[in-house]
Amino acid sequence: MKIRSIETFTNEFVCFLRVTTDTNTQGWGQVAPYYADITAEVVHRQVAPYALGHDALDIPHLMEIIPEREHKFPGSYLRRAMGGLDTALFDLRGKLEGKPVCELLGGTPGRIRAYGSSMKRDITPNDEAYRLKKLQDEHGFTAFKFRIGAECGRNQDEWPGRTEEIVPTMRKAFSDDTALLVDANSCYSPEKAIEIGRFLQDNGISHYEEPCPYWHYYQTKQVTDALDIDVTGGEQDCSLVDWQRMIDDRVVDIIQPDVCYLGGMVRTLKVAQMAHEAEIACTPHSANLSLVTLFTMHLLRAIPNPGKYLEFSIEGEDYYPWQDGLFVSSPYDIEDGHVVVSDAPGWGVEINPDWLARSTYKISEAQA
Repeated sequence: MKIRSIETFTNEFVCFLRVTTDTNTQGWGQVAPYYADITAEVVHRQVAPYALGHDALDIPHLMEIIPEREHKFPGSYLRRAMGGLDTALFDLRGKLEGKPVCELLGGTPGRIRAYGSSMKRDITPNDEAYRLKKLQDEHGFTAFKFRIGAECGRNQDEWPGRTEEIVPTMRKAFSDDTALLVDANSCYSPEKAIEIGRFLQDNGISHYEEPCPYWHYYQTKQVTDALDIDVTGGEQDCSLVDWQRMIDDRVVDIIQPDVCYLGGMVRTLKVAQMAHEAEIACTPHSANLSLVTLFTMHLLRAIPNPGKYLEFSIEGEDYYPWQDGLFVSSPYDIEDGHVVVSDAPGWGVEINPDWLARSTYKISEAQA
């Protein structure tokens, strides 16, 4: 069964990818969000030429040969584009076999505990606590993540004193059986990150994400070695060589690969297996309600070392207006703080035809 065509349906934020074989079998995937229109061009220029005409079921082979053929481009955009192909081919295979992707990977459908993930920094501590408490009452979340520091903030807070206020405010707002996580988004130097980490420990925070500039592994490792709290990271990393180094050196306590940033399921499974062999848990990054969260749900139901929960964005149209109307029906119902991976074939979701009709379309086809 050969790949006959690769189509992209794109706006600035989202690019869905459809693969069609010479037997007219189809599968849907997605490249990483943000500047998705640029990634769509990479799909057609640097991914499709090596995939068209090849076996649609040999996904690992394609994920190896494409970066080899494009070895002068080892960075993020190529991996983002590869992820669109990889995830579409897994959907195709799932539909062929009548199985959800998690089952193709050796797992089973079922429930996953989720943590409500806040993206906001432009919100007061009291307003954030009120917002998250309301979501807990409505959806039963037993864990939340909120933001501290400023994004790549060079030790500066979003505004003076915000971190020192929001941490105890959040802890007081929730009972001890609600897990609280924070994300610093590469804000701190090692010295400052350790100081903040001890403050987090004193306030019962259990997860400290990306404390230092994520590209400086040695800085993050200093923080990991100095603290008892779980230091986490890895969402931006797309090189398997870098991942092996991060895991071998135990740079973090918990790894957080992003299926779309890393280049799809095959490559993310490799990273999860590296971590499993090192006895490190995997809690992937999935910060919006495009398909990346669904990919992550299937992954967590299949890997041997899943973390405690799924990252689940709580942001709606005010923060992510481009999320609206992507699917015919949402695969993201939260009940008692859990989501469910269904037993529907493939990803088990249908892209909204109206959204597709409004998108920018392009096709690459195999030569006859």
